[in-house]
Amino acid sequence: MSGNALASKSLGEAPEERRFLSTSEATALERELLDEYRFGWQQLVELYGHASAVAVTKAFPLSLLSRKQRTVLVVCGPEQNGAVGLACARHLRVFDYQPSIFCPVRSADTLHRDLTTQCEKMDIPFLSFLPAEARLIDDAYGLVVDALLGPGVLPAEAGGPCARALATLRRLSIPLVSLDVPSGWDAEAGGDAADALQPDVLVSLAAPKSCARRFTGRRHFVAGRFVPEDVRRKFGLRLPEYAGTECVAAL
Repeated sequence: MSGNALASKSLGEAPEERRFLSTSEATALERELLDEYRFGWQQLVELYGHASAVAVTKAFPLSLLSRKQRTVLVVCGPEQNGAVGLACARHLRVFDYQPSIFCPVRSADTLHRDLTTQCEKMDIPFLSFLPAEARLIDDAYGLVVDALLGPGVLPAEAGGPCARALATLRRLSIPLVSLDVPSGWDAEAGGDAADALQPDVLVSLAAPKSCARRFTGRRHFVAGRFVPEDVRRKFGLRLPEYAGTECVAAL
């Protein structure tokens, strides 16, 4: 079924305004951007990555951080969220944070390889392993960006290295910023398990997914200013206004 047909079936002719999208609606919205508006996938990743980095700067302003707190570990998986994480890390570097990157599994995807090269050329270090002891990460970094799994990817499906990285993230004491869908969460139901990841900050990409209803952290941002107004109306999105030239808005 095409994205347009799915959107019509799911949303109807005059959809009720809402803040959250189901998995099928989020997929249809993305297909609308790619197929109808001719956004490129690399373009979307760049927009998402830049906005995610901006959200980090708002939640953790550089002027209020010690030198140690400016260090950021970005954990990037091999799927869509991992690509966004790589772009986010590069922008954090431009914003004078001190990112490091850990990729449990290196993706063979061309975009992942290009983004990795860009980060390497900007002297962003890549960790060869993630310490199993959470205390070592707590001591070394000020915060962690979770770009490990994201929507539609369960730990069992991601493989051993990603599952082990997620287990470590669950034990951290330093602040955690999750991109779009916290790793290990169901995109619809959220994270109900006792050991589910509980991020301090959530950055919803394009629009919040249904699982964001269960988010109880201190800051929630939406990064979707680039979404055309016609698309917002079609999907019945009721989101906060973006102030001035901001690319993210607080929910």
